[in-house]
Amino acid sequence: MSVLPFDDRDGVIWFDGKLVPWREAKIHVLTHALHYASCVFEGERAYGGQVFKLTEHSERLVKSADILGFKIPYGAAEIDAATNQVLKAMNLQDAYVRPVAWRGSEMMGVSAQQSKIHLAIAVWEWPSYFSPELREKGIKIQWSKWRRPAPDTAPTSSKAAGLYMICTLSKHEAERNGYADALMLDYRGQIAECTGANVFMVINGEIHTPKPDCFLDGITRRTAIDLARRRGIKVIERAIFPDDLKKAQEFFITGTAAEVTPVGEIAEHKFTVGAITRQMMADYSAEVRKPASQRSAAE
Repeated sequence: MSVLPFDDRDGVIWFDGKLVPWREAKIHVLTHALHYASCVFEGERAYGGQVFKLTEHSERLVKSADILGFKIPYGAAEIDAATNQVLKAMNLQDAYVRPVAWRGSEMMGVSAQQSKIHLAIAVWEWPSYFSPELREKGIKIQWSKWRRPAPDTAPTSSKAAGLYMICTLSKHEAERNGYADALMLDYRGQIAECTGANVFMVINGEIHTPKPDCFLDGITRRTAIDLARRRGIKVIERAIFPDDLKKAQEFFITGTAAEVTPVGEIAEHKFTVGAITRQMMADYSAEVRKPASQRSAAE
Protein backbone atom coordinates (compact mmCIF):
# COMPACT_ATOMS: atom_id res chain seq x y z
CA MET A 1 0.00 0.00 0.00
CA SER A 2 1.25 3.51 -0.83
CA VAL A 3 3.02 5.45 1.90
CA LEU A 4 2.18 8.80 0.32
CA PRO A 5 0.00 10.88 2.68
CA PHE A 6 -3.48 11.32 1.29
CA ASP A 7 -3.53 15.09 1.79
CA ASP A 8 -0.36 15.75 -0.20
CA ARG A 9 -0.69 14.32 -3.70
CA ASP A 10 -0.77 15.49 -7.26
CA GLY A 11 -4.00 15.39 -9.22
CA VAL A 12 -7.59 16.52 -8.79
CA ILE A 13 -10.64 15.61 -6.71
CA TRP A 14 -14.25 16.16 -7.76
CA PHE A 15 -15.61 18.41 -5.01
CA ASP A 16 -19.16 19.83 -4.97
CA GLY A 17 -19.56 19.90 -8.72
CA LYS A 18 -16.09 20.75 -9.98
CA LEU A 19 -12.57 19.39 -10.16
CA VAL A 20 -10.24 21.03 -7.66
CA PRO A 21 -6.49 20.51 -7.09
CA TRP A 22 -5.96 17.54 -4.78
CA ARG A 23 -4.26 19.54 -2.03
CA GLU A 24 -7.06 22.14 -1.99
CA ALA A 25 -9.90 19.68 -1.33
CA LYS A 26 -10.33 20.69 2.31
CA ILE A 27 -13.05 21.13 4.92
CA HIS A 28 -13.29 23.11 8.17
CA VAL A 29 -12.32 21.60 11.52
CA LEU A 30 -15.88 22.21 12.77
CA THR A 31 -17.47 20.16 10.03
CA HIS A 32 -20.43 18.26 11.49
CA ALA A 33 -19.35 14.95 9.97
CA LEU A 34 -16.03 15.07 11.85
CA HIS A 35 -17.75 15.50 15.22
CA TYR A 36 -20.98 13.52 14.79
CA ALA A 37 -20.23 11.03 11.97
CA SER A 38 -22.93 12.42 9.66
CA CYS A 39 -21.12 10.97 6.68
CA VAL A 40 -21.63 8.17 4.14
CA PHE A 41 -19.23 6.80 1.58
CA GLU A 42 -18.56 4.10 -1.00
CA GLY A 43 -15.54 2.02 -1.94
CA GLU A 44 -15.27 1.21 -5.64
CA ARG A 45 -12.68 -0.12 -8.05
CA ALA A 46 -11.95 0.72 -11.66
CA TYR A 47 -10.59 -1.98 -13.93
CA GLY A 48 -9.36 -0.95 -17.36
CA GLY A 49 -10.78 2.53 -16.91
CA GLN A 50 -14.29 1.29 -16.01
CA VAL A 51 -15.71 1.33 -12.48
CA PHE A 52 -17.18 -2.05 -11.61
CA LYS A 53 -20.93 -1.77 -10.94
CA LEU A 54 -20.67 2.02 -10.70
CA THR A 55 -24.40 2.72 -10.74
CA GLU A 56 -25.07 0.21 -7.94
CA HIS A 57 -22.50 2.01 -5.81
CA SER A 58 -23.89 5.46 -6.63
CA GLU A 59 -27.43 4.34 -5.83
CA ARG A 60 -26.29 2.86 -2.53
CA LEU A 61 -24.51 6.11 -1.63
CA VAL A 62 -27.74 8.05 -2.17
CA LYS A 63 -29.69 5.47 -0.16
CA SER A 64 -27.19 5.55 2.70
CA ALA A 65 -27.57 9.33 2.93
CA ASP A 66 -31.35 8.97 2.94
CA ILE A 67 -31.09 6.53 5.85
CA LEU A 68 -28.98 9.06 7.75
CA GLY A 69 -31.57 11.75 7.09
CA PHE A 70 -29.91 13.92 4.50
CA LYS A 71 -30.20 14.27 0.75
CA ILE A 72 -27.18 14.38 -1.53
CA PRO A 73 -27.72 17.23 -4.03
CA TYR A 74 -26.86 14.94 -6.95
CA GLY A 75 -28.68 11.90 -8.30
CA ALA A 76 -27.04 8.56 -9.03
CA ALA A 77 -26.63 9.34 -12.73
CA GLU A 78 -24.87 12.62 -11.91
CA ILE A 79 -22.61 10.82 -9.45
CA ASP A 80 -21.79 8.25 -12.14
CA ALA A 81 -20.84 11.04 -14.53
CA ALA A 82 -18.73 12.83 -11.92
CA THR A 83 -16.92 9.60 -11.10
CA ASN A 84 -16.07 9.01 -14.73
CA GLN A 85 -14.97 12.63 -15.07
CA VAL A 86 -12.44 12.47 -12.25
CA LEU A 87 -11.23 9.02 -13.28
CA LYS A 88 -10.51 10.37 -16.75
CA ALA A 89 -8.89 13.54 -15.37
CA MET A 90 -6.57 11.42 -13.22
CA ASN A 91 -5.70 9.31 -16.27
CA LEU A 92 -6.05 6.06 -14.32
CA GLN A 93 -7.12 2.67 -15.64
CA ASP A 94 -6.95 0.51 -12.51
CA ALA A 95 -7.81 2.52 -9.43
CA TYR A 96 -9.68 2.76 -6.16
CA VAL A 97 -12.62 5.18 -6.07
CA ARG A 98 -13.92 6.91 -2.95
CA PRO A 99 -17.14 8.95 -3.11
CA VAL A 100 -18.03 10.57 0.22
CA ALA A 101 -20.97 12.75 1.27
CA TRP A 102 -21.29 14.63 4.54
CA ARG A 103 -22.93 17.43 6.55
CA GLY A 104 -20.87 20.61 6.57
CA SER A 105 -19.91 23.23 9.15
CA GLU A 106 -22.90 25.60 9.12
CA MET A 107 -24.25 24.18 12.41
CA MET A 108 -22.44 22.64 15.36
CA GLY A 109 -24.37 20.38 17.69
CA VAL A 110 -26.19 17.08 17.59
CA SER A 111 -28.89 18.70 15.49
CA ALA A 112 -27.63 20.14 12.21
CA GLN A 113 -30.68 20.26 9.98
CA GLN A 114 -29.53 23.33 8.01
CA SER A 115 -25.99 22.17 7.31
CA LYS A 116 -24.93 22.09 3.67
CA ILE A 117 -24.52 18.62 2.18
CA HIS A 118 -21.23 18.09 0.37
CA LEU A 119 -20.05 15.41 -2.05
CA ALA A 120 -16.51 14.60 -3.10
CA ILE A 121 -15.04 11.85 -5.26
CA ALA A 122 -11.37 10.89 -5.23
CA VAL A 123 -9.54 8.20 -7.18
CA TRP A 124 -6.04 6.85 -6.77
CA GLU A 125 -3.85 3.94 -7.69
CA TRP A 126 -4.18 1.12 -5.19
CA PRO A 127 -2.65 -2.34 -5.43
CA SER A 128 -4.18 -5.55 -4.14
CA TYR A 129 -5.41 -5.16 -0.55
CA PHE A 130 -3.47 -8.28 0.44
CA SER A 131 -0.16 -9.40 -1.03
CA PRO A 132 -0.10 -12.21 -3.63
CA GLU A 133 1.76 -14.40 -1.09
CA LEU A 134 -0.97 -13.95 1.50
CA ARG A 135 -3.70 -14.57 -1.05
CA GLU A 136 -2.01 -17.79 -2.16
CA LYS A 137 -1.89 -19.38 1.29
CA GLY A 138 -4.86 -17.59 2.84
CA ILE A 139 -4.83 -14.75 5.33
CA LYS A 140 -4.90 -15.20 9.09
CA ILE A 141 -7.84 -13.75 11.01
CA GLN A 142 -8.52 -13.34 14.71
CA TRP A 143 -11.81 -12.82 16.55
CA SER A 144 -12.84 -9.25 17.27
CA LYS A 145 -14.04 -8.29 20.73
CA TRP A 146 -16.42 -5.79 19.13
CA ARG A 147 -19.77 -6.88 17.74
CA ARG A 148 -21.95 -5.57 14.94
CA PRO A 149 -24.90 -3.70 16.45
CA ALA A 150 -28.55 -4.62 16.18
CA PRO A 151 -30.53 -2.90 13.39
CA ASP A 152 -32.67 -1.10 15.96
CA THR A 153 -29.59 0.50 17.55
CA ALA A 154 -27.75 1.76 14.45
CA PRO A 155 -28.44 2.34 10.73
CA THR A 156 -26.87 -0.99 9.80
CA SER A 157 -28.13 -1.07 6.20
CA SER A 158 -26.18 2.10 5.34
CA LYS A 159 -22.51 2.53 4.52
CA ALA A 160 -22.16 5.13 7.24
CA ALA A 161 -18.77 6.30 8.48
CA GLY A 162 -19.73 5.94 12.15
CA LEU A 163 -20.31 2.21 11.79
CA TYR A 164 -16.64 1.74 10.91
CA MET A 165 -15.20 2.96 14.21
CA ILE A 166 -15.34 -0.55 15.70
CA CYS A 167 -13.89 -1.90 12.46
CA THR A 168 -10.82 0.30 12.86
CA LEU A 169 -10.45 -0.79 16.49
CA SER A 170 -10.75 -4.44 15.50
CA LYS A 171 -8.38 -4.18 12.53
CA HIS A 172 -5.71 -2.36 14.54
CA GLU A 173 -5.79 -4.95 17.29
CA ALA A 174 -5.59 -7.79 14.76
CA GLU A 175 -2.58 -6.24 13.03
CA ARG A 176 -0.83 -5.69 16.36
CA ASN A 177 -1.27 -9.39 17.04
CA GLY A 178 0.11 -10.45 13.65
CA TYR A 179 -3.22 -11.09 11.89
CA ALA A 180 -4.45 -9.58 8.64
CA ASP A 181 -8.01 -8.91 9.80
CA ALA A 182 -10.65 -9.62 12.43
CA LEU A 183 -13.89 -11.56 12.27
CA MET A 184 -16.83 -9.90 13.98
CA LEU A 185 -19.85 -11.49 15.58
CA ASP A 186 -23.19 -9.72 15.66
CA TYR A 187 -25.25 -8.71 18.68
CA ARG A 188 -26.71 -12.27 18.84
CA GLY A 189 -23.35 -14.05 18.80
CA GLN A 190 -23.68 -15.08 15.15
CA ILE A 191 -20.84 -14.65 12.65
CA ALA A 192 -21.33 -11.37 10.81
CA GLU A 193 -18.41 -10.06 8.74
CA CYS A 194 -14.79 -8.97 8.80
CA THR A 195 -13.86 -5.33 9.32
CA GLY A 196 -14.40 -4.42 5.68
CA ALA A 197 -15.51 -7.60 3.94
CA ASN A 198 -18.30 -10.17 3.86
CA VAL A 199 -17.52 -13.79 4.69
CA PHE A 200 -18.19 -17.17 3.06
CA MET A 201 -17.44 -20.73 4.13
CA VAL A 202 -17.40 -23.91 2.05
CA ILE A 203 -18.91 -27.01 3.65
CA ASN A 204 -18.93 -30.22 1.61
CA GLY A 205 -19.02 -28.41 -1.72
CA GLU A 206 -21.68 -25.87 -0.73
CA ILE A 207 -21.13 -22.19 0.08
CA HIS A 208 -22.61 -20.83 3.30
CA THR A 209 -22.77 -17.12 4.14
CA PRO A 210 -24.46 -15.10 6.91
CA LYS A 211 -27.70 -13.28 6.21
CA PRO A 212 -26.94 -9.54 6.02
CA ASP A 213 -29.65 -8.49 8.44
CA CYS A 214 -27.46 -6.31 10.67
CA PHE A 215 -24.53 -5.50 8.41
CA LEU A 216 -24.02 -4.29 4.85
CA ASP A 217 -25.12 -6.55 2.01
CA GLY A 218 -21.99 -5.95 -0.03
CA ILE A 219 -22.06 -5.43 -3.79
CA THR A 220 -19.08 -7.78 -4.09
CA ARG A 221 -20.94 -10.24 -1.86
CA ARG A 222 -23.92 -10.28 -4.20
CA THR A 223 -21.60 -10.62 -7.19
CA ALA A 224 -19.87 -13.63 -5.61
CA ILE A 225 -23.22 -15.31 -4.89
CA ASP A 226 -24.30 -14.76 -8.49
CA LEU A 227 -21.01 -16.13 -9.86
CA ALA A 228 -21.24 -19.23 -7.67
CA ARG A 229 -24.82 -19.95 -8.75
CA ARG A 230 -23.83 -19.58 -12.39
CA ARG A 231 -21.35 -22.38 -11.72
CA GLY A 232 -24.08 -24.52 -10.23
CA ILE A 233 -22.64 -24.19 -6.72
CA LYS A 234 -25.32 -24.14 -4.05
CA VAL A 235 -25.25 -20.98 -1.91
CA ILE A 236 -27.00 -21.00 1.45
CA GLU A 237 -27.68 -17.74 3.30
CA ARG A 238 -28.33 -18.52 6.94
CA ALA A 239 -27.44 -17.83 10.56
CA ILE A 240 -23.86 -19.01 11.08
CA PHE A 241 -22.39 -19.60 14.52
CA PRO A 242 -18.74 -19.87 15.63
CA ASP A 243 -19.04 -23.66 16.04
CA ASP A 244 -19.92 -23.92 12.35
CA LEU A 245 -16.30 -23.14 11.52
CA LYS A 246 -15.42 -26.69 12.60
CA LYS A 247 -17.42 -28.01 9.64
CA ALA A 248 -15.83 -25.77 6.98
CA GLN A 249 -13.09 -26.88 4.62
CA GLU A 250 -12.62 -23.48 2.94
CA PHE A 251 -13.25 -19.89 3.95
CA PHE A 252 -13.01 -16.69 1.91
CA ILE A 253 -13.93 -13.03 2.20
CA THR A 254 -15.26 -10.58 -0.38
CA GLY A 255 -15.20 -6.82 -0.74
CA THR A 256 -14.30 -4.07 -3.17
CA ALA A 257 -10.85 -3.78 -1.60
CA ALA A 258 -10.38 -7.46 -0.73
CA GLU A 259 -12.02 -8.69 -3.97
CA VAL A 260 -12.11 -12.48 -3.29
CA THR A 261 -9.46 -13.39 -0.73
CA PRO A 262 -8.97 -16.85 0.81
CA VAL A 263 -8.62 -17.34 4.55
CA GLY A 264 -6.19 -19.93 5.86
CA GLU A 265 -6.73 -19.55 9.59
CA ILE A 266 -9.25 -18.15 12.06
CA ALA A 267 -7.98 -18.59 15.62
CA GLU A 268 -7.65 -22.37 16.06
CA HIS A 269 -9.48 -23.21 12.83
CA LYS A 270 -7.48 -24.03 9.68
CA PHE A 271 -8.75 -23.96 6.10
CA THR A 272 -7.39 -24.92 2.70
CA VAL A 273 -7.36 -22.64 -0.32
CA GLY A 274 -9.47 -25.18 -2.14
CA ALA A 275 -11.03 -25.62 -5.55
CA ILE A 276 -14.17 -23.57 -4.91
CA THR A 277 -12.26 -20.62 -3.46
CA ARG A 278 -9.83 -20.64 -6.37
CA GLN A 279 -12.71 -20.82 -8.84
CA MET A 280 -14.39 -17.87 -7.15
CA MET A 281 -11.15 -15.87 -7.31
CA ALA A 282 -10.73 -16.61 -11.01
CA ASP A 283 -14.38 -15.93 -11.87
CA TYR A 284 -14.42 -12.64 -10.00
CA SER A 285 -11.18 -11.50 -11.63
CA ALA A 286 -12.68 -12.26 -15.05
CA GLU A 287 -16.02 -10.63 -14.22
CA VAL A 288 -14.66 -7.25 -13.18
CA ARG A 289 -12.73 -6.95 -16.44
CA LYS A 290 -15.68 -7.65 -18.73
CA PRO A 291 -17.27 -4.74 -20.58
CA ALA A 292 -20.38 -3.58 -18.70
CA SER A 293 -22.61 -4.69 -21.59
CA GLN A 294 -21.36 -8.28 -21.29
CA ARG A 295 -21.86 -8.28 -17.51
CA SER A 296 -25.43 -7.06 -17.86
CA ALA A 297 -26.19 -9.78 -20.37
CA ALA A 298 -24.76 -12.44 -18.06
CA GLU A 299 -26.78 -11.22 -15.12
